Amino acid sequence: MFPSIIVEKLKSAGILINGPDEWDPQVRDERFYGRVMREKNLGLGESYMDGWWECGRIDELICRVIKCGAENDIKGSLRYALLLLPMELLNMQSRRRSRRVAREHYDLSNELFFSFLDPLHQYSCAYFRDTDDLAEAQVRKLELIARKLELKEGDRLLDIGSGWGGLAKFMASRFGCSVTAVNISKEQLAFAREDCRGLPVEFLERDYRDIEGEYDKIVSVGMFEHVGAKNFRSFMETARRVLAKNGLFLLHTIAGDTSATNCDRWLNRYIFPNGSLPSAAEIASAMEGLFVMEDLHNLGQNYDRTLMRWHENFIKAWPAFAERYGERFRRMWEYYLLSCAGAFRSRAIQLYQVLMSREGDGRAQPRIAMR
Repeated sequence: MFPSIIVEKLKSAGILINGPDEWDPQVRDERFYGRVMREKNLGLGESYMDGWWECGRIDELICRVIKCGAENDIKGSLRYALLLLPMELLNMQSRRRSRRVAREHYDLSNELFFSFLDPLHQYSCAYFRDTDDLAEAQVRKLELIARKLELKEGDRLLDIGSGWGGLAKFMASRFGCSVTAVNISKEQLAFAREDCRGLPVEFLERDYRDIEGEYDKIVSVGMFEHVGAKNFRSFMETARRVLAKNGLFLLHTIAGDTSATNCDRWLNRYIFPNGSLPSAAEIASAMEGLFVMEDLHNLGQNYDRTLMRWHENFIKAWPAFAERYGERFRRMWEYYLLSCAGAFRSRAIQLYQVLMSREGDGRAQPRIAMR
């Protein structure tokens, strides 16, 4: 069993090991306790993948665990601390290492991703304003971004990250702007080029550090999480270098509440290799002297709803993928989607949209910032 201090904290959050509620973990293998004590978040996720415990509501379990602070009482071993050292000492998102997340996650299978995403293939937080429908909420998100950027016909828009090209397609077709989209995922780029055929959109396989040209507006959605703390400043410097005078830059990123160079070890190993969530302080520091922060908007609670919709769709679609990927993969993705939903619900992580203009331009404040 866990030490009494952890058991008591779990009880205070309404969590009982092998209890009757849907968020109570049901332990199937007694080795679960030692594994979690040794490996913390990594052990919790891996033991679920291995079938050592079950839970009807992983999202609510994780939310309650975080809110009661029980995770802070599971002390890391020296081995655990040593495993985090590379992220402290090395640039884990160098040019060579930056492509790992594309190979291992984003290039996994377009068919798999499209089975649970919306028709525009938005793999980022939706905006559930006046709707409960995922597809409509993703359109609301894109419309919100366009309003914040004051996007208009003829604008040159740079999309850093670009995904499967849904944002570029929407902005080019709806607003008549030309879009340059930068990505390093071969699978995403191949689909996006075909899907946007005939539109004024150019897709480049390029590291963000090598972007050239000049753009009236810049947007980056779900990319900054892969940049790494040692590269936050260089990312901002790149954006500043290519943004035209009086232009606007919108950064859409998951963020942590505290500054740290590492990320959850389970997510780092199985979902997003070498990921690192910026804090508000790190974002502000990275942009200091380069940009004026025109608006900061926290959409974090929308990501809880987005992830729950993705999970619903994933479970419905799973029979078509079961033979190809197997049960351990299903449990991995289920744990990924639901544990992240719980983390957003607990308010331990956020989703920020940061609207910026170039420092020194003295441009008028964007209308959206004056709401």
